[in-house]
Amino acid sequence: MTGSWVEHIRRQWTWRSWPRAFALLPDLHGSTVLDLGCAAGDQAAALQARGARVIGIDASREMLEAARARGIPGAVFEERDLRGPLGIETPVDGVWASFSAAYCTDLQAVLPSWTAALVPGGFVALTEIDDLFGHEPVRPRTRELFEAYARDAFAAGRYDFHMGGRLRRHLESAGFVVEAEESLPDLEFTFVGPAREDVLAAWRERLDSMRLLPAFFGEEYGAVRDDFLACLARPDHRARARVVCVVATRPSEGPASARRRSRSRSARA
Repeated sequence: MTGSWVEHIRRQWTWRSWPRAFALLPDLHGSTVLDLGCAAGDQAAALQARGARVIGIDASREMLEAARARGIPGAVFEERDLRGPLGIETPVDGVWASFSAAYCTDLQAVLPSWTAALVPGGFVALTEIDDLFGHEPVRPRTRELFEAYARDAFAAGRYDFHMGGRLRRHLESAGFVVEAEESLPDLEFTFVGPAREDVLAAWRERLDSMRLLPAFFGEEYGAVRDDFLACLARPDHRARARVVCVVATRPSEGPASARRRSRSRSARA
């Protein structure tokens, strides 16, 4: 990979539609927000600029060092594994997690830990991709192998390539009331037509960094990689992939009442 992973993450900032996601949140002034999978602190800085005090959590020391180096006023960054008990004792008004949920294939099992410190009426905002490799046109064999790889990753508990489409169900099953769900435009994941040169280079780096791909695809790896990258550069390229943001709230009443209210809202919609 060219450059550090921190640099790679920071290049992605301008390709996302974070202002649209932030617009789905309640007023953050005076609130405390838990940023799960905070990476290099780009979103923590944006949340702080909107009035929040941020507690950033990540498992990568490299990312945490980069986040702390930003000197974001009032923000603290801690090293923790998102798949284990977080042990957050400070009450928080919101939980924000972008591109973190897919690493927890059994999201239902970790949501209680993620939201243990969330106050009644607080929000959970999860953003995740649905069908990362959902791009056309590719050879049928390319599509077949990527779909097989996604199934293997899910079965092994490594990654859920379709988590974006499951966020709402996971949150509602946990007793949260979904207030908003939106598919966000994205220059890297959901674009139509040929990829920009910098985006295409990032995709090449992404594939090279996925060390299990060559072993899984075997001798077909080179042909599959080249076919996929050629697809992204084609004028007739189209994406099935979606970047999904779901915002939900923790109701004051119990989970059963929350689920009934959520179903009622869905019926009215």
